[in-house]
Amino acid sequence: MTRDAAIARAEAHFDSGAFRDDLARRVALPTESQNPDRAPVLAEYIETEIRPAFEALGFACQTLSKGDWPFLFAERIEDPARPTVLGYGHGDVVRGLDEGWHEGLSPWRMTERDGRWYGRGVADNKGQHSINIGAIRAVLETRGRLGFNAKYLIEMGEERLSPGLRELATTHKDLFRSDVLIASDGPRLSAARPTVFLGSRGAISFDVWIEAREGGHHSGNWGGLLSDPAIQLAHALASLTGPTGQIRIPEWLPKAIPDDVRRVLADCEMEASADDPEIDPGWGEPGLTPAEKLFAWCSFAILAFEAGNRKTPVGAIPPRAWARCQLRFVVGVDVEDVLPALRRHFDRHGFSHVRIAQANDAVFHATRLDPRHPWVSWTVDSIVRTTGKRPAILPNLGGSLPNDIFADILELPTVWVPHSYPGCSQHAPNEHLPLVIAREGLALMAGIYWDLGEPGLPEAHH
Repeated sequence: MTRDAAIARAEAHFDSGAFRDDLARRVALPTESQNPDRAPVLAEYIETEIRPAFEALGFACQTLSKGDWPFLFAERIEDPARPTVLGYGHGDVVRGLDEGWHEGLSPWRMTERDGRWYGRGVADNKGQHSINIGAIRAVLETRGRLGFNAKYLIEMGEERLSPGLRELATTHKDLFRSDVLIASDGPRLSAARPTVFLGSRGAISFDVWIEAREGGHHSGNWGGLLSDPAIQLAHALASLTGPTGQIRIPEWLPKAIPDDVRRVLADCEMEASADDPEIDPGWGEPGLTPAEKLFAWCSFAILAFEAGNRKTPVGAIPPRAWARCQLRFVVGVDVEDVLPALRRHFDRHGFSHVRIAQANDAVFHATRLDPRHPWVSWTVDSIVRTTGKRPAILPNLGGSLPNDIFADILELPTVWVPHSYPGCSQHAPNEHLPLVIAREGLALMAGIYWDLGEPGLPEAHH
């Protein structure tokens, strides 16, 4: 009954093929939350896959719902005097994009090729919460108990920006009450290096457009006389950044990068894998390292631009131009002022005719746990003890996830231990998970769950 024995059991769960079988069965369920026809499959994933897995480990389970979205809440309370740890994962996936996969691969059939498992959800997020469930199992089978209280929430709408999750957390705050969130989603800094991240950048999407007039008009008869909304909108958008992407709206930027954030990012070198695009060193905020640009600063992107008819261009001045834009932002930026600041900027620069509107109601809020928090060093020490590797510490993920619900509503320190890597194609065809990451993830999570049952945890519990 030792820590090493629990880790060995977790690795044996992988080596025996049992973990592969569990994950393959889950991947076979097409839980596309963006496809309304898949609604029954979302409920099926909870009821036929995840509930039985947790109940077999002695968890009491209940299905919660907000609107049309099901959630599974599982808990195993061993001793109210012991700390309580909340876990999280999501069983929904983006659309399969079946036609885009390499020959012989399918999003709904897990296939091993060149040291990788291919299939929709292997990285985001079925593989990640399956790793954590497998590690919990290894600890229970070794010690006979966890030694702490465990709660776990699985949602089925994360790829739809987590509808109902905020309301669920507010309504059931007492039910979810815990001492810390330890969860897995997103990528490591690189495939070879375990990673801990402590929050996420926020994200807000918005539309900008110009309605010049009704209908197009012949460019030979009217060119030079009628304003071209595409040209005008291009100039308006170009005013938002410098030619190398440096944001020019001060309200869209933090005042500075905190020293503790700079310190941990100094140890984080961006390593591109063979499948990754080459980083453009001159793009973004000057004077920042690549890690600081991605994890400690804000970025603006034009996701789509439309004017005229792209498929059949005609010799006419278009009546309308439109663009979908997105700002990824860090702690220190007031999301409530993002669009008002844009309005002020356009008005100052002679673009008062450009209209703006938020693209949808969903906004990811920026969060960041202090890298000096005791739970951070505790988790890092556990991973080092298991793997012999010093994990990267990211103050927040470059992408976005609903961490603010755990950090702000449930008021938890949030520590994420991802089991994927940047080149996993998680929202594209050919999504995959390297086997070495899955096996190492089982081992390091078994170490974390074992250590949670030992004395010397960071702080008093609720």
